[in-house]
Amino acid sequence: MNYSLHPSVGVARLGNSDGQFYLAPDKIGGLPFESDEWGNKIDSPVSQFKDAEGRIRRQGQPFKIIDENNNELTLSSDNVKSISWTVHVANKKAAWYEFNELQGNLLYGQDNSYSNRNTPWRNADATDRRSLIIDPGPRTISGANAKAEFDADSAPAGYPVSFPPKPCQGTEIKSLGDILTDNEGRLVVLGGKGNAGGNQPLESYGGADTWHDDIADGTVYCTVTFDDGKTLQLSAWVIVGSPDFAPEIVNISNLSDTMFDVAVREQNLCPELYSNGEYQSSYQANYYQDIEPIIQRISRYQWVSNVQSMSAFVSNIFDFKDNSEDNKANRQAYFKYFRQPVDPATVQQTPPNEQTNQQLFEYGIEGNLPLMPMNSGSNSVSNAEDNIVDKFLTLTQTQYFLLSQWAAGNFSSAKPSTPQSAVDEFGIFYADQGSVGNCVGLPMCPGIEVTWSLQNPAVYSAPYIIKDQSMGNGFPSGLDAERDECEGGGCQPGDLTKRMACPWQADFFNCTIQNVNFTEPTVNKVNVGTEDDPQMVPAAPTYYSYWWPPQSPWDVLTNQFDDQSLTHLPAGQQVNYARGINSFVQMVEHWSALGFIRNQNSDEPNFPYFTEIERNHQLFAYKDVPVSDITGNCQDDGTDIPVFYIPDDLKDHLSCGCSKAKAILKGLEEKMAKPITQKRAAKKVPRSGTRTRR
Repeated sequence: MNYSLHPSVGVARLGNSDGQFYLAPDKIGGLPFESDEWGNKIDSPVSQFKDAEGRIRRQGQPFKIIDENNNELTLSSDNVKSISWTVHVANKKAAWYEFNELQGNLLYGQDNSYSNRNTPWRNADATDRRSLIIDPGPRTISGANAKAEFDADSAPAGYPVSFPPKPCQGTEIKSLGDILTDNEGRLVVLGGKGNAGGNQPLESYGGADTWHDDIADGTVYCTVTFDDGKTLQLSAWVIVGSPDFAPEIVNISNLSDTMFDVAVREQNLCPELYSNGEYQSSYQANYYQDIEPIIQRISRYQWVSNVQSMSAFVSNIFDFKDNSEDNKANRQAYFKYFRQPVDPATVQQTPPNEQTNQQLFEYGIEGNLPLMPMNSGSNSVSNAEDNIVDKFLTLTQTQYFLLSQWAAGNFSSAKPSTPQSAVDEFGIFYADQGSVGNCVGLPMCPGIEVTWSLQNPAVYSAPYIIKDQSMGNGFPSGLDAERDECEGGGCQPGDLTKRMACPWQADFFNCTIQNVNFTEPTVNKVNVGTEDDPQMVPAAPTYYSYWWPPQSPWDVLTNQFDDQSLTHLPAGQQVNYARGINSFVQMVEHWSALGFIRNQNSDEPNFPYFTEIERNHQLFAYKDVPVSDITGNCQDDGTDIPVFYIPDDLKDHLSCGCSKAKAILKGLEEKMAKPITQKRAAKKVPRSGTRTRR
């Protein structure tokens, strides 16, 4: 039998709960699973994402050894003598370049390389760039109920361990997480606690120099030793991301879509679908596999965003699965509202005003229904003079082609049979799709878990398989700080996450919505300040767009019935998700106060009802501010503006509260974070183009 390790790319997630965690979902849009302290899966979905102190539980990623028929190797399997695991995760953010939208993305050609764009390094004054990497080295465990931590004290002898010095602000990074094995010797990877710290004031959504966080990624190696002395060597990759606050809501283009697109166009996954550099018009799409997921994902955006123009695309105005000629006009009318993706390799040859990813309306005509998907693209922030502009989101090229086949009537409405094996018709393991399918695939600016480097075939050795630079031999001499894996040769631990914001909380605060100019294909921002003190704002006219609301919600429904006075809101009201967290600093300090979005009517799949749960309401204070207090006009005193905020006297505020409030205070005191400052320039108009929340 041919065994392999799955998921091929696992996704663990941060949490600040001391001892509690759950296990990653095993399907796209699925809920995580409960487990015991050793990661033994309990077949019941998570109902509480936080512990009793209001701290977020970490998401552990289990790894299994299976074959194509879903037969699993464990310590209980016949002839298995031992199973050993070696995991090496790292954080390279502080050692990499500053994030500047699409600068450095080599899919757009060598002219867009970091060096040709003169992209500055983060921490440019550092003389030893390797010292900027958080690198605890590899950890090896074997057998059942074993455990190891990615800290400095338990590093392997002789390995060049690197951790940042104790910061002046925030929290010291002492660990990147843990690994453990369950009763059967399966591996579970746990990430960090969401700590972040630095010495300089936070500047922007990208963070600031001197800062570190405990996001990470890296290699997973497995050695199975059989009774006859033979061994089996297997490998995978793991990503540690931020919490998934709405796990049942999936991005229109997720990371599985991205990996599938790369596999189809670059790795010869399915010649019947794509060969000789072009899609095959004879290929028959399947409604349930290729089309319905797009429609369902669009339908669930309403629970985390307020995009009214999307409602027509999920209203069942016609039978979406009817492939008859009589229904063709309906399908084509639907399809025409989707922007055609651009190919990075040829986009420079297309005039900007002909690139549909720069267009809000069909054919550029103002006043029509906005094109789909109604999200920002991967660069609606900077201008073409020093970057690649990508204003509005498109589907992946493969998603778009399959949707075009549906519109033409070249699709099957037959429901696929229940899978009898562990792989789909293309040979991709369902476990691999189910893992990365819960991550953002598009847009990538930079993204949430990973970024546009995952669109580059150079980072893969096979479909859904990350190319390991060491080819399974590990990195005994340490990691490279300046090597770009997108140039070829494979990846090292820390490479998949190094382009992300540092700390991640700064990006999470500032990157949910975007005001996007829709009239100038090469311009996103204009300077309304001076040359010495620039103030870049979105060029008018703009359109209100979202980035990735399933991962970073913006408009949600309240659902508090007990102790409703804590919320200052009735249940069922649509409100801003991050209300009360009003700065980069507060997001870094209090990200775990955010709520989770859950389907409260999950027993009725056709009637979802997603609401906010588990928000730490105790942290926040509230005031109704009369408009007259702002305008000075007494005639405005008939309207109030609701204001949520974290009080300056937070300790007194929490100590006078309920038992949950006191537990939150205890957690904050135990963390012993140092006060964080924010640079004055950060108080200018942010990247999104607005500081207003409505």
